[in-house]
Amino acid sequence: MPAPDSYDAVIVGGGHNGLVAAAYLARAGQSVLVLERLATTGGAAVSTRPFDGVDARLSRYSYLVSLLPQKIVRDLGLDFAVRKRTVSSYTPTVRGGRATGLLVGGDRTRESFAALTGSDREYEAWQRFYGMTRRVAERAFATLTEPLPTRDALRERIGDKEAWRTLFEEPIGVAVEKNFHDDLVRGVVLTDALIGTFADAHDPSLLQNRCFLYHVIGGGTGDWDVPVGGMGALTDALAHAAREAGAQIRVRHEATRIETDGTRAEITVRSTEAEHVVTARRVLVNASPQALAALLGDEPPTPAEGAQLKVNMLLTRLPRLRDRSVDPCEAFAGTFHVAEGYGQLADAYRDAAAGRLPAAPPSEIYCHSLTDPSILGPDLAARGYQTLTLFGLHTPARLFAADNAATRTELLTATLAELDAHLDEPITDCLARDENGEPCIEAKTPLDLEQDLRLPGGHIFHRDLAFPYATESTGRWGVETAHANVLLCGAGAVRGGGVSGVPGHNAAMAALGR
Repeated sequence: MPAPDSYDAVIVGGGHNGLVAAAYLARAGQSVLVLERLATTGGAAVSTRPFDGVDARLSRYSYLVSLLPQKIVRDLGLDFAVRKRTVSSYTPTVRGGRATGLLVGGDRTRESFAALTGSDREYEAWQRFYGMTRRVAERAFATLTEPLPTRDALRERIGDKEAWRTLFEEPIGVAVEKNFHDDLVRGVVLTDALIGTFADAHDPSLLQNRCFLYHVIGGGTGDWDVPVGGMGALTDALAHAAREAGAQIRVRHEATRIETDGTRAEITVRSTEAEHVVTARRVLVNASPQALAALLGDEPPTPAEGAQLKVNMLLTRLPRLRDRSVDPCEAFAGTFHVAEGYGQLADAYRDAAAGRLPAAPPSEIYCHSLTDPSILGPDLAARGYQTLTLFGLHTPARLFAADNAATRTELLTATLAELDAHLDEPITDCLARDENGEPCIEAKTPLDLEQDLRLPGGHIFHRDLAFPYATESTGRWGVETAHANVLLCGAGAVRGGGVSGVPGHNAAMAALGR
């Protein structure tokens, strides 16, 4: 029997974090093998054409970039760019029987606050609050690609007692209610604490605070940017960088077992041809903590639970709005909030926690193609077609367990009805049709994401987010495991979650002893 192939590092999983790790290690002169069970690399950070015969390449699962450090882009020489959105958000509502809304971003922000609330008080509070979060972002973001600071060291680096208390010590709902008075404004602020996270504003676990923190520190500014060419452009650039540096990438190769003595590991690999074994000094696992435990035969951690609905649409045109003061191209260029008033979010959480779908499902929507029309084929772009991505909140996986398909349909119908309440025409009237005459819309529940991507419980962060500082169990980089030569480089690492490349970078640094 021939000896197994041997490498300095084997990376299990070709998602974006695994590719980051592969590129760094290969550039450091190590022999690297990436094993990806699917036919393509990228994981959840991919672009696909989901509608038959339609030339629209959508960021199917993840869709915006905030947490990817420019350091990684520079270090790896990535041919990848992002664009700023012209609008941060638009939130429609009805006041005094009149359709109106809050437009944030650009020169009209103060005017929009005043028109909604009748004074400058909420606008000024907004400026103060997000001035505070930006100062935290400027000081905290760079730490994500450094060894984990202690809690005290991070608090000292932030250097703002009020900000520390607001973000790290007391439920974010306290600050929202203290600083803002308008229910709609409060809701817009709170949404950053709930993306992919099932929690109440006053949850004592501070899970919502951890989510909020990662949503406001990205890039040192908190800006959420549009990937040019779609999210697949990033993972294509990463795969190219890894291969150029010498890494081998094998798709349709699934790691099924890892055995290690702490210094050498054997990885059992199943491919379409056969099952074989490779060996490595180190293994970096770009998968969930549950998948890592299964590979090692260890006790799995507490299961995670996703809580979101993901919907992709292709439209022949943007819908008309009931609020005629804002152009649809403005409203959908940023994040379009639906049923996300503060009270509505609390009601939706209570509904879901009680085991039923929210009566008014909250969601947020944006149009990638307004900022980056390159994701559309030339003919579609010339005809004015647009994409819409919808992310629904407070829909935990447990709600779909009895009948995923029926519950998906029920939730999608209710979610689109909440959107239609702010439109002058049903959104379904604007949907494009594929080559079979079917409407161009697809919805994914947490159970669908678990099926498609092996996200545990459909949890987009693999598990609940952690504050970005060291604890007794984190290790130096937040990627260490109980096995000295096995590292976790996926979203479930400390400082994981989102499209960041940070766990991949940090696992590579740990492997290199830096």
